[in-house]
Amino acid sequence: MKKYTYPSVLSIAGFDGSGGAGIQADIKTISALGCYATTVLTALPVQNTQGVRKIYPISLEAVKDQIEAVMDDIMPAAIKIGMVHTPKLVESITSTLKKYEAVPIVFDPVMVATSGHRLIEEDSVNALIEQLLPIATVITPNMDEAAILANMEVKTLEEMRTAGKRIKELGCNSILMKGGHQETTNITSLFFDPNNQCHSFKTKKIRTNNTHGSGCTLSSAITSLLAQGKTLFESVDVAQSYVHNAIYSGKNVQTGKGNGPLNHFFNPQKMIKNEMD
Repeated sequence: MKKYTYPSVLSIAGFDGSGGAGIQADIKTISALGCYATTVLTALPVQNTQGVRKIYPISLEAVKDQIEAVMDDIMPAAIKIGMVHTPKLVESITSTLKKYEAVPIVFDPVMVATSGHRLIEEDSVNALIEQLLPIATVITPNMDEAAILANMEVKTLEEMRTAGKRIKELGCNSILMKGGHQETTNITSLFFDPNNQCHSFKTKKIRTNNTHGSGCTLSSAITSLLAQGKTLFESVDVAQSYVHNAIYSGKNVQTGKGNGPLNHFFNPQKMIKNEMD
């Protein structure tokens, strides 16, 4: 009898009890794209669609143990890393992952929530730059997060290009800089590939408040597509289309009193089954 396996994706991220962002958004996205989701909880933010009320930490030992428990049993085809808000947590995650065979890593440097709340400690930025950027296949900052990483204002497309070059020089393999905060009819995201080529992706801006968790969704979509064996460029391209459609499909739905979630299941895929050798 033939045996099969699902493309497995590990999300190392924070919690969102309102279901729109963090690990919850990752699970929905990974599942909607036909992959199998496993998770490691890095922090417990108390939040809803209106904002973050408090962040409860998860012990370093617990994070390490979670990673090992998953990796020893269900080795992922790709890993997404989201909310990593302290230097010691960065160190714990990177040192634990180094024990295992390298797989593609998508790092979403979650620093600022959709509501504008800052989610990262100041001294964590250098730790992210020194330890996570070099091992990530691609990072996916928004304009506010790119401003923090590049240590400059990022408001215009030209400033996005300059910030991308600066971040690449920090030792980053590739960057997808999201342009969702642009107040224009069309928004432009920039992908700086491993060969230092800059690619532009333009989409029509959707007027809606329902964008809570869009960054988490994009990074986990890229990770899922990489897990399926797609190229980095194709994964970045298709993932942006997925997020655009998820926002469009949920733009008129009210969930909560603030920034609502995306419709992750606008076109769910069947679980992918790969034949085992």
